[in-house]
Amino acid sequence: MTPDEYLARLRELTTGFAQVVRTGDHAAPVPCCGDWLLRDLAVHLGNVHLWAAEIVRTGERGAQDFAVEPGADLAAWYRESADGLIEALRGATPDDSAWNFTASAKNKAFWFRRQVHETAVHLLDAHRAAGTEYILDPSIAADGADEVLLAMLPRVKRWHTPPVVTVPLLLKTSDTGHAWLITPPGQDTDVPGSRQADPAETAEAVVEGAAEGLDFLLWQRVGLAESGLKITGDVAAAETFLAGPFTP
Repeated sequence: MTPDEYLARLRELTTGFAQVVRTGDHAAPVPCCGDWLLRDLAVHLGNVHLWAAEIVRTGERGAQDFAVEPGADLAAWYRESADGLIEALRGATPDDSAWNFTASAKNKAFWFRRQVHETAVHLLDAHRAAGTEYILDPSIAADGADEVLLAMLPRVKRWHTPPVVTVPLLLKTSDTGHAWLITPPGQDTDVPGSRQADPAETAEAVVEGAAEGLDFLLWQRVGLAESGLKITGDVAAAETFLAGPFTP
């Protein structure tokens, strides 16, 4: 997607998140987020937006201050935080230099994409807390999986022990036609490699299913059984890899 397309998606997603915060029970627990309540989730995402907006404006790494507390109107505070991020992105030149924490190019374009996927995953979390349905657009889900596999997986050892890869694995989305080849670590690195798949390559295991299932599995929001993904070939090797973790 282009920066303008990411920006349009971000407006949609932040609007959706604000709506759940406005109507939901702030004391409702958030599945897959430890002991967080919906209020904690909203405060977290609002502060992530504030942090990212400052990076976009300055290009410099800033301290994460997640102690910023909202006023009495949580939804309005979140909306203001999101609007500030959107305004910063609207005024940014995507090719300008800016820090980020992944293997992606160090430019402001990164933050258009990253904040779309940060919001998409937490919008799922918010809907789960509220007990409402949420379906992620397949194109966003495929792009989210791409971000994890090509930008985060190469840097994953900064946060966790890398996922175990013993054979070449092919991950495919059945609804969007994307594919990624995951290869065992090379001699000079203990981190598995990931790249857009070459059809001529032969994988020893294939994982295939809807993009949403793959994206949410990589973010550990669903288990393998819930994801709808199907494995052919070396099932044990694929299951070991998919146990993750892949993200900060």
